[in-house]
Amino acid sequence: MTNLIGKKLDEFKVNAFQAGKDFFQVTNEDLKGHWSVLFFYPGDFTFVCPTELEALAEEYENFKKAGCEVYSVSTDSEFVHMEWQKTSPAVSKAKYVMLADRAFELSRMLGVLNEEEGQAYRGSFVINPDGVITAYEIHDMGIGRSPKELLRKVEASKFVNEHGDKVCPANWMPGEDTLTPGMDLVGTI
Repeated sequence: MTNLIGKKLDEFKVNAFQAGKDFFQVTNEDLKGHWSVLFFYPGDFTFVCPTELEALAEEYENFKKAGCEVYSVSTDSEFVHMEWQKTSPAVSKAKYVMLADRAFELSRMLGVLNEEEGQAYRGSFVINPDGVITAYEIHDMGIGRSPKELLRKVEASKFVNEHGDKVCPANWMPGEDTLTPGMDLVGTI
């Protein structure tokens, strides 16, 4: 598999659903000018997926405060997204954009498509305002993720982007001490 850190998103256009709005399209250009998260999951009306989308919904305001827009993505249609958001108590909390990757365009581009199943693995991608991937992780179908940790990765990515001479240690949270790489740190940590 090719490393995706530093990769600029290719052009794409997919249909989308967001609660309270008409259907619309999202392109790679829509992800520019702000931080973004693409949050892939296997499928609507499943088991682990609603728990993840609910947990993501519970952190959505914190993502927005961090200047980051969230896009959940599956290979289901925008119509299925709408019905799932209407009927699932967990997914009804989702106010972020839900992308319909029916042609597998995004899933293939980012290497998360399970071709045999026609579903995406659980991939999370942090994308900077220039449309470049700064962090990502991919999980198997049955392994749920932590949106709190994903938010921490967004915040760390933003910090490193803004302060190129500093880095974030393990478990770093905004406001905590960072490190300035240099020979004086070698062997002292």
